[in-house]
Parts: sequence; structure tokens; C-alpha cells
Amino acid sequence: MQRLSIFPAALLSLAFSTSPVQAANAAPTWLASWTASPQAVWRTDFLFPSNVPAVLQAQTVRQVARLSVGGPRVRIVLSNAYGKAPLHIGTATVALAASGSAIQPGSLRTLTFSGQPAASVAPGAPLVSDPVELSVPDLARLTVSIHLPQASPVSTFHWDGRETAWIAPHDQTQAARIDDGPGVQATTARLLLTAIQVEAAQGAQGAQTVAILGDSITDGASASLGMDARWPDFLAERLAPHGVAVVNAGISGGRLLSDGMGDNALARFERDVLAQPGVRTVIVLLGINDISWPGTAFAPREKRPTLEELTNGYAQLVAQARSRGVRVIAATLTPFAGALPGTPLSNYYQLDKDALRQQLNAWIRASGLFDAVLDFDALARDPAHPLRLLPDYDSGDHLHPGDAGNRALAEGIDLSLLFTNQSPRPAYKAVLR
Repeated sequence: MQRLSIFPAALLSLAFSTSPVQAANAAPTWLASWTASPQAVWRTDFLFPSNVPAVLQAQTVRQVARLSVGGPRVRIVLSNAYGKAPLHIGTATVALAASGSAIQPGSLRTLTFSGQPAASVAPGAPLVSDPVELSVPDLARLTVSIHLPQASPVSTFHWDGRETAWIAPHDQTQAARIDDGPGVQATTARLLLTAIQVEAAQGAQGAQTVAILGDSITDGASASLGMDARWPDFLAERLAPHGVAVVNAGISGGRLLSDGMGDNALARFERDVLAQPGVRTVIVLLGINDISWPGTAFAPREKRPTLEELTNGYAQLVAQARSRGVRVIAATLTPFAGALPGTPLSNYYQLDKDALRQQLNAWIRASGLFDAVLDFDALARDPAHPLRLLPDYDSGDHLHPGDAGNRALAEGIDLSLLFTNQSPRPAYKAVLR
């Protein structure tokens, strides 16, 4: 549970104080303000379509992402995590988003990589851009455009972006909008772009990031498209006035112990959470797919994990996090009776699966392993039918909360559990120069 510090307040203040000279010479503090965890593009015979082309060539990909906190400079991170060959970037730009694929006049900035406008992303690697002067407000929507001049197999993506992205012919990274021309394709997947980082505003105290490690409930499988209506989005709105960023490390079909529609959480925890700049706290909402996938069309011959195997997996996440000084908050698994009716996964819910979910929830609440617990099960269930989601929160598939349910999860969190001694700061306001 949450731990209290007995370190004397005066000594704590002294330990973290800096002189004016030190402050002036200090390196900038960078925060992860938005992420989309990379996944390997699956084969064409998978249960769901990938919604991305097999190859990009002489095309521009334009995507929109809403940040959590803002700052005076930004940089982006591209990923070729599952590629077998270098990805060649011809040019890339960033701008404040207007509507659709349009950008705000005067906000377009050309990105460089080690001082050059073109770059290659090595196989299996990320690529971080140079910082660019672009003052962005809290909760800003940014447009990132990337031109790929050569044939580039699409091997790395984020399947469920909950935003429309556009793939247009030729180099249109400087275009005011790109969705109104011939040959434009639309997708809701993320391509190449895996993170946006901001420089913390000068004088910001306690700048930090809260990361959320989860599955489709966190990834926002039933949230309204383009409305920033996932529960981490609503949490970001609550935390921005405190200068605290939120990044979503959810993957639809994600699992704690086994690979699903992405790498298992134990394998990707370092890359998707601990390596993100500024992360001091992680919220974990995982396990329902570990429990329910075995025996379905997703994993017809898999054996269901035991409670001990699940709790050992959680313990390993905590060990990884604490080795990096990161706090871990666990959320209980939400009800799912009757999940996914009329689909190839109609056997996703069964009573014995729910029994294991309840056993895991009881352990999460009572184990004492975590710095705090968020009881999402209690928050989301129908009091009259506690194995089901409250109807007002149900998206209709009886597994994923809808927009109202996502808002309720975020607003039901006691923010004092997420950080300590954090005072609200004025919202960061951007000024275009």
C-alpha cells in the first residue's frame, strides 16, 4: 500500500534544492508526454485485419496525437522495433493540429535527426529526433508527418490508435492538409511514430510521467474514434494542471505472461514504460486476456495460467520497476460477464475464468506488494449484478467500458495515490513565435 516517508522535510528540501547557477546550467528535463507501444504486424490469417499496407514507398504518413503536458520544445521517437532492414526517412515535420489532417498556420517545424533532415532507423531500434522549438500547451494535439522515399516494408505498428491517420502519395510533409487529394488512404493504426516527448517548462517542480501498462481496456478498444476518450486520456486531463504527464502503454490483446497481439508485458516493460523519460509511477491493469484467451479462437490449445503464475508475473513487474525507483500501482480487473456475444470469441467469458479473475483481484487488494491499489472492479461493476459492468459504463460488448465508463474510471482515482507532495501549477500555455 502507499508508503509514508519519514525523511525530515527540511533535509528533503535541501537535498533537492539547486543554486541559481546550477539551475541555469542544468540539462533540460524531458518527459514522455504521449506514447503508442510498438507491435509486430501480424500475418494476414490472423483473426483481425492489420489495417496497414504491406509496403510504403514514396508516401507520406500523417498522424495526430494528443499530448498530456506541454512545454517549449518537443521531439519525436520513431520505431523500427520489428523491422529486418533499415527504414529510410526522407523528411519529417511536426505542427499543431487543426481539424482532420490540417495543421495550424505558422506552427509547422521541420525535424532533424543528428542535425540532418534525412535518417535511417536501424532494424530493431528506435530513432529520436533533435529537439525542435515549438511551444505546445497542455493537452495539445500535434500532427506528425513522415515521408518514406524508398520501399519500406511495414513490420512495426500500433494496431488500435483510436485516431485517423492518412497515407498520401509523394512528399507532403509541408502540406497544409493531405486528406483531400487523390490516392490518399486512411487507417486507424499508428505507423512509425511511437512517442512524443516535451521539455518540461522552466521552473516546473516535480515534473514526472505516469505510465499505464495495460490491454485493450487501456488501449481504448471501444472509445470513440478521434475523441481522446480512453481512460488514460481522461486521467491526463486531471493530471495536466499538476505538471504530470500520462502515457498509454496499452496494447489491445496484451497479456502479462504470454505474447498476444504484442509482446508479453514482462518482455516489453523496460522499453514501453521504464525507459520512457520522466516515469516515476506505473499503473498496471493486466491479466484478463491471460485468463480468458486460452480455449478461444485466439489460443485454442493454450493452458490457462494459475493464480500463482499470475501473481509471480506481477511480482516480477514490481521487481523491475523498483530496481529503477518507479512506484507500482495495481488496478483490479473489471467485470466481464457475457463478454463479446455473437463474435468468434463468444466463449471469452466462463464462470471458472471469472472465478480466477476474482481470486486475482482479492490478491491484488490484500497482497501488500503494491504502492497503492485502484479498485476498478468495485468502481465499474453493476451493484445488482456484480459480475457485469454497470450498464451506463458498458460499451455494449460487456468487456470494454464505453466513453462514460472510461471517464468514470479516471475520475474515480484518488490522485494522491499517484504522487506525493505535488502542487498544482498553472497550465502551460503555448506562444507561437
